[in-house]
Amino acid sequence: MNGKKGRNGGRGRLLSPLGTVIIFLTVAAIITVALLVYGAAERRFAGNRGAIAAVMLTVVIFLSIAGAAIDALRRKITTEGPVGQILDATERIARGDFSVRLTLPRPGDRHNDYGRIMENLNSMAAELAKTEVLRSDFIANVSHEFKTPLAVIQNYAAALRSASGEEERRQYADVLIGETKKLTALVSNILKLNKLENSGLNPARERIRLDEQLEQCALAFEDKIEEKNLQFDCDLCRAEIYSDADCLEIVWNNLLSNAVKFTEPGGKIFLSLLREGGDFLVRISDTGCGISEETGRRIFDKFYQGDTSHAQEGNGLGLALVKRVIGLLGAEISVESELGKGSTFTVRLRSEP
Repeated sequence: MNGKKGRNGGRGRLLSPLGTVIIFLTVAAIITVALLVYGAAERRFAGNRGAIAAVMLTVVIFLSIAGAAIDALRRKITTEGPVGQILDATERIARGDFSVRLTLPRPGDRHNDYGRIMENLNSMAAELAKTEVLRSDFIANVSHEFKTPLAVIQNYAAALRSASGEEERRQYADVLIGETKKLTALVSNILKLNKLENSGLNPARERIRLDEQLEQCALAFEDKIEEKNLQFDCDLCRAEIYSDADCLEIVWNNLLSNAVKFTEPGGKIFLSLLREGGDFLVRISDTGCGISEETGRRIFDKFYQGDTSHAQEGNGLGLALVKRVIGLLGAEISVESELGKGSTFTVRLRSEP
């Protein structure tokens, strides 16, 4: 009830303070003039009610015309001007011009509904402009990410046609398979991001053994860990939570993949799971290249890759996907890192839904 009253209370304030003053003064002037004329007519035509009525009729007609003219002027100043600006702005926004910004004619106008509509339009146009920039950047980045592997595929396919030896053909085929895998992963991540950002993917809450899931995800990287001669330590407490197993796998696979990718041969990776109050904390640490402060502010942006030396191994969508999944699950993620000394990603999950 209170909420509705508060919203309805905003109605009836289309008049600006200036418009209210104009109406008040106009009505006061009309009443004052009518009373003065009536008093004068009564003294002039004492007892002649017909003459007094004729005079008052003339005065009422004159005052009505004057009041209508004053009200028309008021509407032109306080209503038609703002409405014209609003209509022009909405037409420009509909045509895709998000640079439009409305200026309130008078400071007091922000207190009426027209002023609030103008401010809301400015905010909407600003948000649409940001969205348009993000969309343009996204298209440009996707185009770039597709262009590189497609160029490699084209070149190696041409080389494969003219290759003479079996070993040479095998090498070219391996490159082609690797590039197509990158494209497949890129498309898959883009589709997952699209589902997450458009609420097309809803988490299916179920009770899962978090420690067992982490073990399975870590085992999937066993070959890569051995290939780089990495030391992998694991300390997991028993944990049962209500969450979406598929969504969590996206998080663990991306974080473990980055830990393996950015840790030099002979380095260390540490995976831990512990309970803190009513939450579970998952930490994935590595002794890799670390993250600079500037990179740390952007690592969850789409297509952003702080370490360009490993750009050929990813597409910059992994951590953006992780961030969306974490938000979808109502969890939290943080990162601590020092350039040249490694990084630690911490995910906080609630034990109960």
